[in-house]
Amino acid sequence: MTNGSELTRAVRDGAEGATIEIAAGTFMIDATLEPKAGMTLKGMGMEKSILTGAATWKPSTKTLPDPEMTVKGMDTHAYLIRLKDNAPGITISGLTLRDPSLHDAIFGWGNENLHLHHLHFQDILWAGIRTFSMKKAKIHDCEFIDAGGRWERGTPGLKGGITGGAIFSIWMKDCEISDNHFVRTQMGAADEFYGIKGRQGKLCHIHHNTIEVNFSIEFPFENDEDMEIDHNTCHGTISIPKHAGGPVPASGSTFPIHHNWLKDSYSIEFVRNGVEIDHNLFDFNPKMDHGNTISGFGKAPASGPASFHNNLVNNPGRGVIWINEPYNNLEVRNNHIIARTTATPRAGGLFGFSPAAISRPSTSKITSLNAAAGPARCSRNEPSAAAAITNNLLTNVSDTARYANPMSQEQRGLAVPLKFECASMAKRWSMDGTRSPPVTKSASNF
Repeated sequence: MTNGSELTRAVRDGAEGATIEIAAGTFMIDATLEPKAGMTLKGMGMEKSILTGAATWKPSTKTLPDPEMTVKGMDTHAYLIRLKDNAPGITISGLTLRDPSLHDAIFGWGNENLHLHHLHFQDILWAGIRTFSMKKAKIHDCEFIDAGGRWERGTPGLKGGITGGAIFSIWMKDCEISDNHFVRTQMGAADEFYGIKGRQGKLCHIHHNTIEVNFSIEFPFENDEDMEIDHNTCHGTISIPKHAGGPVPASGSTFPIHHNWLKDSYSIEFVRNGVEIDHNLFDFNPKMDHGNTISGFGKAPASGPASFHNNLVNNPGRGVIWINEPYNNLEVRNNHIIARTTATPRAGGLFGFSPAAISRPSTSKITSLNAAAGPARCSRNEPSAAAAITNNLLTNVSDTARYANPMSQEQRGLAVPLKFECASMAKRWSMDGTRSPPVTKSASNF
């Protein structure tokens, strides 16, 4: 293909299963490309084959923000590429998709075995990739630069509105999202976007992504199951709250979150039942002390369970765990916590539970920590002091008289040194259990 008109005709008239090779250059199209089942669109590489809208093609923004959970009332053609509904086996690679006047870059409904890789998304109004009922998809080695925004009633969300996502997927199953890079460079009020924004996911794997946006990953709906999040570098929050924690699936697992490098003190937005958070590096700049490592803001009692273990927490801001709603069956064990004096400073305590969170006898426990608190309290309030606090090595902690903390022969702190690789693209940083990669801006001398 050598121009936009040829490319439009080739996709429109091509047979299912056809491969369309796109030459280097900029292709300006004036209507959405609609790949069919089994079709492959193959460019020469990111920043080589560039797809954008013609100057005459400017869809209205009146339907933004879109309805999120339905296509009713949604402009599904304000996209560079709109996959044919229910068309399986489509592959798109080696392209830059850029247009600051279009809603999204790629839209799909019911597409199975979708493969998107080595794509560069930049300057998109609402979302980079927008899908419904995506199954067995692979999205990897892509770059998302300013690939979304916030909208309110058809106008940029300067004072409110709903935020889009670089990848915004409704009902995804058996999908893999890996080795992608998400970056926000435009910092206006309406330029905010989520990295990966989901509305119910099952059996998906999100790994080795670098997500440099305020909310890195969001899944706030119920019936999430085995949504594995690992080996990512997250500069923002992983948000997984659900009213009363949501149901626990038959597998017993909603979100296994492990071997991630989390860099914002407001790291995980809770509550959720069936969660295991383990072997992560929480590494925060002590000047950025605005959040708790794990925060829950609801009111409805949650039954749990949840486990937080073998994590290394460096410089927690307000604290390690603060949960407003009653939450039971919370296990906190074998973590290494270093709480240096923060900018404010924060002196509330490492753990704060709801007054109704602790039953008698307690179903939550804090055990086998290796914690230095800089100085601060272990327990922020009486409910957290009433948890089963045992076998913790507490250095420079000021409230040890509030709880018994009986000792045992169990290992305190990390069961084994924390060692893993994380991040994406060509760069993967090694965690060796003693310090963070050299790019960290915090004082990470563990």
